[in-house]
Parts: sequence; structure tokens; C-alpha cells
Amino acid sequence: MFRVGDTIWYSRIGDWQLSGTLEGKSVLLVDDDPDMLTALRALLHSTGAAIETAADGNEALQMAAEFDPDLIVLDAMLPKRSGFLVLEKLKGPAKKRGQRPYIIMITGNPGKRHQTWARSLGVDGYFNKPFRMERLVASMEELLVDGSKSDEEAQ
Repeated sequence: MFRVGDTIWYSRIGDWQLSGTLEGKSVLLVDDDPDMLTALRALLHSTGAAIETAADGNEALQMAAEFDPDLIVLDAMLPKRSGFLVLEKLKGPAKKRGQRPYIIMITGNPGKRHQTWARSLGVDGYFNKPFRMERLVASMEELLVDGSKSDEEAQ
């Protein structure tokens, strides 16, 4: 268990072997909460993935263009440009799930309307905050290592 801002996150990461599981993969973490970015970066540090971060929607698009990530963990509510507009821009008019960059959206909004909208824009995974960090990593591994679609609905 650890705290990010006012939220307590539960994790059993110590029970897993994360070392090198995402070796050679690239991940862009996008969230306007610096504590969340720090926690996600710390979580993924031992996976071997190259990790970059962005704190707003415009920076996310810029970093995605420069970094060309395999996977993006994207907060839905961002300053400057919402995560939904970022998702729409990155997935393009075809809105295809299961193709690079894989995008997992995270949000504090528990409503199903946003989840439905994200799915229509091609999101590969969707998590409501707070979520178990190990479920996020498992979803990332499914997409990046196994090549299977993660259609996670964490509550």
C-alpha cells in the first residue's frame, strides 16, 4: 500500500517478478498529477521499459511524436487538451484498438459514459482510479509482451 496525493493505492508488486518484463519497449506516462507520474515511473522502473512522461495533453502529443512509444498510459482529464482529444488524435480516424501505440486510459471519473466514449475512440484498456497497480502492469504486459488485447475494466 502506498499513498499518491490523497489516494491510497494497493499493490502486491513485491510478490511479482517485474525485472526486465518490458525490456526493449517504450512507455509514455501522461498525467497532470506529479505524484501519480512519480508512482508510475517507480512502478515501471525495474521492467526494463524506456519511460517518458508528460503532464498535459499538448505535451503528450509532442512526446508521442518524438518518443514514438509502444504504449501510452493516459489520464482522461488533462490541462490544455483532454485525454480524449489526445486519444482521438493518436488513434486516428480508423480508431483501431490493438495497434501501436497501445493506449490505456486512467480516470477518476467512475461514469460509464466516459468509458464508452474512450472505447469508441479506440482505447485498448480503461481503468478507474484508484486501481491496483499490478492490474495495470498486467494489462501493459498483455498488450506489449503477449500481443493480446487488454480490455480491462478496473473499478
